[in-house]
Amino acid sequence: MRVFVTGGTGLLGNTILRQLSGAGHDLIALVRGEPDSQVFDGIHTQFAHGDLQDKTAIENAVADCDAVIHSAGMIHLGWKRLDDSMAVNRDGTQTIVDACLHHDCKLVHVGTVNTLGIADRNGVANEDTPLDHAGGQIPCSYVLSKRAGNEVVLQGVQDGLKAVLIHPGFMLGPWDWKPSSGRMLLEVSKAWRPLSPSGGNSTCDSRDVAAATIRAAEKLLANEIPSGRQYILAGHNMRYLELWKAMTEAMGARQPIMRAGPAQRWIAGVAGDVVGKLLPHEVDFNSAAVGMSSQYHYYDSSRAQSELDYKIRPFEESLTDAANWIRQHHLGE
Repeated sequence: MRVFVTGGTGLLGNTILRQLSGAGHDLIALVRGEPDSQVFDGIHTQFAHGDLQDKTAIENAVADCDAVIHSAGMIHLGWKRLDDSMAVNRDGTQTIVDACLHHDCKLVHVGTVNTLGIADRNGVANEDTPLDHAGGQIPCSYVLSKRAGNEVVLQGVQDGLKAVLIHPGFMLGPWDWKPSSGRMLLEVSKAWRPLSPSGGNSTCDSRDVAAATIRAAEKLLANEIPSGRQYILAGHNMRYLELWKAMTEAMGARQPIMRAGPAQRWIAGVAGDVVGKLLPHEVDFNSAAVGMSSQYHYYDSSRAQSELDYKIRPFEESLTDAANWIRQHHLGE
């Protein structure tokens, strides 16, 4: 099949391109400038030059494709930059949806579990969990804009688009060039952090998510899954304290001692918000990010395991491979 992939420099998008290329598919990847030879080394693909606001570039790229995998997005875990986030995650998705409708092209849209309902500390959420369960997601720029992007796709389905939405958990793996989630590995290795976030997440492997995403495209083309279907691609549900201890061990760094309590979380969030008001940009440790990391993003991937043959490899394998890759490509070891 011929596939147009957005977000090809990101962790998931680059992995998708590598798996599609390895399987001999015909590819075209969206790039904003001259493609980085290192990032695309070993990938056999054509390039479409432009961004998600470039309707002509998107239309031309989609025109002769069987499917689009839309993995590009803006991640900002804070209260600021809502307009920027909407421009990419909502309006950019609208450009993709319009082109797919125009050219009768199938779409696999990459969302995030952060747009879905959440669990409490003793539960696990799935695709049908109400959005307001356990207090709901923190309404930061990332959550609101990605949820708006989902709504654009679902409206497209109502208009005749053939599309499915996949929602990855917290991904680890190689090919994290920017890095994205690999930043956490870098941060916990740079300085001792005695307190971890108090919540938890669902950690998965970007290679497993990529394989299931490609399978979703294949099944959509074969009319084997219904349009508008949503799939959680998550993994190992664990508290951040457990995750950070494993990460620091993998990176050879000092481990955290305990989870942050309510007072520490409040101080960190308020301090971050104050600093963010004094600076032209919002710092990473703002109250939105602190709030998100205090929630329990535990998810059940049974639907994807059943319908997309989604595999969840051992956590230790994902962490080891991600840590080794980060050390080699970002720390020069």
